[in-house]
Amino acid sequence: MSDSKIQLAVLDMAGTTVADGGLVLQAFEAAATAAGIEADGPRREEARRYVIDTMGQSKIEVFRALLPGDEAAAQLGNRAFETAYDALVEQVDIAPIPGAVEAITALRDAGIKVALTTGFSRGTQDKLLAALGWIDLVDLTLAPSDAGRGRPYPDMILAAALRLGVDAVDRIAVLGDTTSDIATGLNAGAGIVAGTLTGAHTADQLRAAGATHVVDSVADFPALVR
Repeated sequence: MSDSKIQLAVLDMAGTTVADGGLVLQAFEAAATAAGIEADGPRREEARRYVIDTMGQSKIEVFRALLPGDEAAAQLGNRAFETAYDALVEQVDIAPIPGAVEAITALRDAGIKVALTTGFSRGTQDKLLAALGWIDLVDLTLAPSDAGRGRPYPDMILAAALRLGVDAVDRIAVLGDTTSDIATGLNAGAGIVAGTLTGAHTADQLRAAGATHVVDSVADFPALVR
C-alpha cells in the first residue's frame, strides 16, 4: 500500500457489523428443502458444508453451485432462502456487532467514506438496514445486483470506489468475516483486507485466504485503518 490515506472502508454486514444469530443457516435449511435437496443424508451435509465454506457469496451463485445445470431449482432455492431469511429477520432481534455503530461513526468522523456490502439481495439488505435503523448510517450500501457480480468478484468494492470518488484502490480498506470477503478485497486491490473473528471463519482460515490483518471485531478496525 502507498502512504496515501485510506479514503474508503468497505464493510460486510452479517457476521462483521451485524449479529444475526445464525439466520443464514436457518434460512438455508428451509431453502434447501424447497429446492429438492433431501432433508437428511450426505447430499444435505455436503450442501451445509458448502454454504459455510462460501459464506458471504451471492446466494443465487451458491444455489447454482449446489444444483448444477438446474437453473429453475437454483432460482427456487434462492427465492426460498430470501423469503425465509426475511421472515426470520422480522421474528428475531437483529443487533449490531458490539462497537459497530461507534466504529462506523469514528471512520466517518475521520473523513473516511463507509460502504456496507452483502451477499444478500437488495430487498433483504434493505430489511436488515431498516431493522437496525441504519438507513442513514453510512455513505453507501451495495448488494450484488447493484454492482454486477457478488463476492468473490471485486465488483461491489470497485462500484463503491467509483461512486464515492476514491482516488486509487490502495486507498480502500476492507473488513469481513469470511474467506469470500478476503478474496473480494484482494481481487479489488484494496490496501487493507482485514478479517474479523465475529462471524463464519477462523483466524487461520482468514489468514490462509490472504488477509493482511485479523482483528477481534469491527470495534478494532478504525484504529487499524487510521
